[in-house]
Amino acid sequence: MNSHARTQWIKASAIGHGFAFAGIARAEYMEAEAARLQDWLSHGYHGKMSYMENHFDLRTDPTKLVPGAKSVISLMYNYYTEKAQADPEAPKISMYAYGEDYHRVVRRKLKALLSDIRTEYGEVNGRCFVDSGPVLERDWARRAGIGWIGKNTLLINPKAGSYFFLAELILDLELMPDEPMEDHCGTCTRCIDACPTDAIANEGYMLDGSKCISYLTIELREDIPEQFKDQMENRVFGCDICQQVCPWNRFSVPHQEPAFEPTDNLLGMSSNEWYDITEDVFDNLFQHSAVQRTKYQGLKRNLEFLKKG
Repeated sequence: MNSHARTQWIKASAIGHGFAFAGIARAEYMEAEAARLQDWLSHGYHGKMSYMENHFDLRTDPTKLVPGAKSVISLMYNYYTEKAQADPEAPKISMYAYGEDYHRVVRRKLKALLSDIRTEYGEVNGRCFVDSGPVLERDWARRAGIGWIGKNTLLINPKAGSYFFLAELILDLELMPDEPMEDHCGTCTRCIDACPTDAIANEGYMLDGSKCISYLTIELREDIPEQFKDQMENRVFGCDICQQVCPWNRFSVPHQEPAFEPTDNLLGMSSNEWYDITEDVFDNLFQHSAVQRTKYQGLKRNLEFLKKG
């Protein structure tokens, strides 16, 4: 079977496993992306995420992650839902954290896809990545032609928006690479205008991660700086604001993944129940959720900070 036929088979198999889009990029050193990453780091936009400084060579060269790598398969997995928290005054969590931790769910899908590839093509050396490991996932997705990186620095697909998890398979299998997609943000500045902490650069395409609400409520382990006291927009875990205002998300459709369905208990929590949450309730409510990332004390810190606003 030639590389074109292999590519078509793998893409069809990916869709069969629930991925919405799949694209291929050639596994090679990312020269332009390496320069942008270095610039981003030099400005300190990674805040306290010191791990972003580690393994620079691995982040920019997939052949150092998978010896002999020839192809990077980029995949998108939908998490959009029209369901929402019932109490409009309740502290808000990001939509991606409504259900089971996406790392587990999408990794299961990736491993199944890799297993299918090995069954079909024999011993293939490869690795799976789901927002894990030193991989520049949005850059690979852009190279693979499944979207462009918008002014909010998120990957946007013109047919489906941006409410997607990204995942990668790096393989030593020769496949047909796709062409990158044209940028369709145009003159729109809705995400820039809507960001309450001014984390997005005035011209877009650059995010000061140390100002992002997602960083402040999830990644930052220290006290949230007082300068953000009145800027959190009632967000207690993550932030969807730049996605909510993006006109391309009018094309979002609800996911079909049962593991991402939020529980009635979560959606039904009142504002008072959030502020009075106990560790037992936290453990029960978020047992398999990405919210576990903050741990109970981290969530309480975020809630206390919201009270100050």
